[in-house]
Amino acid sequence: EVQLVESGGGLVQTGGSLRLSCTASGLTFDSYAIGWFRQAPGKEREGVSCIDSNDGSTAYADSVKGRFTISSDNAKNTVYLQMNSLKPEDTAVYYCAAVIDPGFISTMTLKLMYDYWGQGTQVTVSS
Repeated sequence: EVQLVESGGGLVQTGGSLRLSCTASGLTFDSYAIGWFRQAPGKEREGVSCIDSNDGSTAYADSVKGRFTISSDNAKNTVYLQMNSLKPEDTAVYYCAAVIDPGFISTMTLKLMYDYWGQGTQVTVSS
């Protein structure tokens, strides 16, 4: 059974930082790209960032570029999302998801149909 488990969410003030983790089990980790997505109340789900855990290539949505950093620890089957300079508009439930490695990572990777999803972790940024 494939499982993706997110952790690291919480409440932080504007300008603060959080690091989210996504730990995968039941799949061949380096055969997948891992994406981070978020959904705020009343809004559509938004792709935030993704990484090819095989070669480390990454992509970011414009809304987080320069503030968020995605990374992978293949030995731990874990992908991290370091979020700095957080803003109230970053408030959302953050999900990680896995898709078979498309071979090339770009922001279009965030628009693919992902195969597996985690349960989400809440991030709240207070003003």
